Amino acid sequence: MQQVGEGMAEAGDLTLSALRATICEHFPEHGEGRFSLLTAGWDCVAVDVDDRHIFKFPRHERAAEALVREAALLAVVRARVEMPLPDLRLHPGPPRFSHHPKIAGQHLVKAQYQQLPEVRRQQLGEAMALFYTQLHALPVPLMQAAGAGPVEPWLPPEEMLRRAWPALPPALRDYAAGCVGNWQALPPDPHGSIFGYFDGHGWNMAFDHAAGRLNGLYDFGDAGIGELHREFIYSNWISRDLTARIVGAYEGLSGKVLDRDRIELLSAVQRVWELAEYAEDPSRAGAMVQTLAEWADR
Repeated sequence: MQQVGEGMAEAGDLTLSALRATICEHFPEHGEGRFSLLTAGWDCVAVDVDDRHIFKFPRHERAAEALVREAALLAVVRARVEMPLPDLRLHPGPPRFSHHPKIAGQHLVKAQYQQLPEVRRQQLGEAMALFYTQLHALPVPLMQAAGAGPVEPWLPPEEMLRRAWPALPPALRDYAAGCVGNWQALPPDPHGSIFGYFDGHGWNMAFDHAAGRLNGLYDFGDAGIGELHREFIYSNWISRDLTARIVGAYEGLSGKVLDRDRIELLSAVQRVWELAEYAEDPSRAGAMVQTLAEWADR
């Protein structure tokens, strides 16, 4: 059962009617607006008002704490990168929630990326590379002072495999064990740690499909201090081709040489870790197995 913290709505109150009442109580100008509930996020439920405003409500206390941190980090980052990011304002509550003007655009998934012409793929890769270059240039002490902490650690190798093993199909067990073993043998990241986004997949993109252009990024709840190579795994959920373009452009902008094999391996370990985390959750385990199988199949 979810615990309810002082600054969050009760899980039973995360319905459109209840959230609409909360929003209108604090923002009466939206009383006649069109409200749509967005429930895909694991940590927050969002409400879209008139396709112009986004309100986010945390599902649990950990998400409520992340929302506070996200607002503080974005206040520093937005002025220092060219990529459009949410102008997130926090309502301390109770209930705690955030609001910001919506960045126009839709998610970008693999099938949609594959339909993009070559020039648009390259432009997207270069836009993400510029964002990462500017973001990683922010001093770690500055971002720590703004509230950044370590990114969520993966489980230790033995524990990761122990949890994932019962849910792993036999055909994937050697693959998963090999990936985790190779990860365990990796030396420290040659570029050390940076402040990063660590969530740059297509579900956090505001992509204009008509124009073939990225309008901005959102959801900085997972941003923090972590190893540089891990930053580049999330675009692989869209396409390995996109990651290759981002990495190539990033190397030219930053002067850093990245290890593509390391990024590939970390991407696999991320999938094994996700399965380990949700192996006992019947609502999610099947999807985690499927994504690992798709990744292993290349």
